[in-house]
Amino acid sequence: MTWLPLRPDLARQTAYGAPQLDVPVQLNTNENPYPPSAALVRAITDAVAEVAGTLNRYPDRDALMLRQDLASYLGHGLTAAQVWAANGSNEIIQQLLQAFGGPGAVALGFEPSYSMHPLIALATCTPWVQGARDADFGLDPGRAIGVIRAERPAVTFLTSPNNPTGGALPMDVIDAVCAAAPGLVVVDEAYAEFARDGTPSALSLLGQHPRLVVTRTMSKAFALAGARVGYLAADPEVLSALLLVRLPYHLSAVTQAVARAALAHQAEPLATVKAIRMQRNDLVIWLRSRGLAVADSDANFVLFGEFADRHAVWQALLDRGVLIRETGPAAWLRVSIGTPAEMAAFREALDAVLDETREAGLGRAPRPAGEGARR
Repeated sequence: MTWLPLRPDLARQTAYGAPQLDVPVQLNTNENPYPPSAALVRAITDAVAEVAGTLNRYPDRDALMLRQDLASYLGHGLTAAQVWAANGSNEIIQQLLQAFGGPGAVALGFEPSYSMHPLIALATCTPWVQGARDADFGLDPGRAIGVIRAERPAVTFLTSPNNPTGGALPMDVIDAVCAAAPGLVVVDEAYAEFARDGTPSALSLLGQHPRLVVTRTMSKAFALAGARVGYLAADPEVLSALLLVRLPYHLSAVTQAVARAALAHQAEPLATVKAIRMQRNDLVIWLRSRGLAVADSDANFVLFGEFADRHAVWQALLDRGVLIRETGPAAWLRVSIGTPAEMAAFREALDAVLDETREAGLGRAPRPAGEGARR
């Protein structure tokens, strides 16, 4: 593309995207494996039919009714004035960086973490500073504050539960970062509904920190990845700033109708969360029993390793019809939680691959169950 006047900072970049392959078992994009029920499909169909006759008109520019429904779902005393919605949480993050980032500002994240954060920073011409998580994938508040004081970021990202490692941050870490950060602190809670019992949400800190923003998505727990609905909770002044950068009528009438129908029938999609959490917990135990290192997970995926040649393991699983994700720290792989049948297929395939890779010297030697397993 040398003939195109592409921005120089984009010239050597590659587009984001997980492999989209037609294989029997797809466990690589952290989708909810359970499709909407027949009842929810009917509710969504009816909701779309209701707005279909008005599609010659622009949608509600501010998605006010959807925001009211989202505020009610989140609780914590939130109102529509504190909730904003867009086309997936990635557009939410893009709008935040458009409003608060840009040239002359700095965005900070602690990696390994969600790989779209630095890519969206790049797209919005916001310099990115890569902080580091601890060896166990946690985040020491003292070290985090040290980086914040040195870099003075306009936007600090915390991902909890963290993608791709899976763990949630303690509230005292988020509280300490909010107290130290000079700009916004964006806590990406895309997987919050899957967290283990007793795990609090950063939503509980909104009243204490006006520069705190909590982002969520309906792609995961609500099984609406195809609908593209993300949202945030923040101080109303943050929302006022986003109005300066949002595109006119950015959220279609169809998208708003689908999201509201799902929220009205939330018990059905959220019932799948319990099943996914159980499958996740069982998988963690099973992987550790196979001598693998496994990161504790509060999400709908599990990070496991460590492999001398993780690509060989990934490819061997793919050859057996199981697609997982080759992402995150070197020597680790990530698997999304699927249906019981899909997880059984994954276990069978991984058992065979582990036998082969250990014979070939491509995997780590088996370790006793529990030894070095918690990360």
